[in-house]
Amino acid sequence: MSTDESYERGLRETERLLGSRLELPLGKGEPESGQDFRRLAIAHTFGDSWSRSGLDDRGRGLVSVAIAATLGAFEPLRGQLRIALNAGVTKEEIVELFIHLQAYAGAARAFESYQVALAVFAERA
Repeated sequence: MSTDESYERGLRETERLLGSRLELPLGKGEPESGQDFRRLAIAHTFGDSWSRSGLDDRGRGLVSVAIAATLGAFEPLRGQLRIALNAGVTKEEIVELFIHLQAYAGAARAFESYQVALAVFAERA
């Protein structure tokens, strides 16, 4: 499959997961090659990985939240939390994930990530 096909599939997948296509325009001062980065990231992440059938959206959402939180990737964590909640993961399950995460990734990382989760929870209140 070509990158263009993966990118289009990725955009359809983001629309399904988030309710809108994740089409990100270039930011102020960003070079044109930034668009290549964005296309490849969407193609690989959503067109190739999320579209696989080995895990359902709930499972993939929980795994993705745990990975982003462990890495301290807080901006991607916001999106992964939204996807997980849209996929039916409950706020209580996410809290349990952070309780478990603190044992393996450390309390400080879990606490920082939990603050991001609280902000996403507040969006839905």
